[in-house]
Amino acid sequence: MLTAAAVLLAAGLDALLAEPPSRVHPVALFGRLVSPVDRGWTRPRLAGVAAAALFPLLAGGVAFGAVHLAAGVEPVAGAVLTGVVLFSTSSLRMLLAAARRTVRETESDLDAARESLPALAGRDADALSAGQVRSAAVESLAENLADGFVAPLGAFTLAGAAAGVLAPDPGAPGLVLASAAAAAAWVKAVNTLDSMLGYRSKPVGWAPARLDDLVMWVPARATALLVALAAGRPAALVAARSDARAPPSPNSGWPMATLARVLGVRLEKPGVYVLAGGDGHPTAADATRALGVTAFAGIAAVAVSVGVLLEVAL
Repeated sequence: MLTAAAVLLAAGLDALLAEPPSRVHPVALFGRLVSPVDRGWTRPRLAGVAAAALFPLLAGGVAFGAVHLAAGVEPVAGAVLTGVVLFSTSSLRMLLAAARRTVRETESDLDAARESLPALAGRDADALSAGQVRSAAVESLAENLADGFVAPLGAFTLAGAAAGVLAPDPGAPGLVLASAAAAAAWVKAVNTLDSMLGYRSKPVGWAPARLDDLVMWVPARATALLVALAAGRPAALVAARSDARAPPSPNSGWPMATLARVLGVRLEKPGVYVLAGGDGHPTAADATRALGVTAFAGIAAVAVSVGVLLEVAL
């Protein structure tokens, strides 16, 4: 029960606050801890393997220890801290706000839209048309829904449910809460490592990128399913299979291609991939619809999580 309550607390905090201030944001603090790894190494792949093994374990261990200690003093305090951990590792409102701003700017100030796009998608926006900017924003909605929301929430749910079933003492919630918090923190750390280091130009990023590919395999496909169901278009998931492997990532193509099929639009990263869900790039109305589908899919993910955790608890 307390684990389900923690999910609702995290969702409420996200709706009210979007994200903690950067000066105290655990992910920002983690990024500062990781940043010294981003340099030249004599054996960069070995350094990357060590980083991929140790940094997520450290993040998960800190979350586990803090929550377990708090729950040992007072279970409700442990649940509150667990909700704060999940809130800090998952984000939906900020993603929606950033995409909404960029889409709005494509209609009134294309230069401003190009300037705001890097906060959503890592690509050179200087020569992009309004439709291509909206395409990038829609792609980012799908990919970041998977990476930044469904993945940590899914890990939290699975770990909390497993610990709830296997816990030797059901009357002591500390292990369940701590396991769920640690899983969310571990997945977020894996994703953060990949976003900082996992580029072809950085040999140290090989292991973080491969680990992220492995961890995101299920969340990406689960997100594609959520998107299709949230739009009332379950067949879009099947239709997206032909395009899902177009992006270089083995995972990001699934939610992006599904959203392209749902909207009936063409999504593309020029010179890299095309997701041919339709003939033209998204209009402002298409992108606005994508915002609604993404929000609904996120709400559905929270509902599934709470339902699973309550089922285990009862």
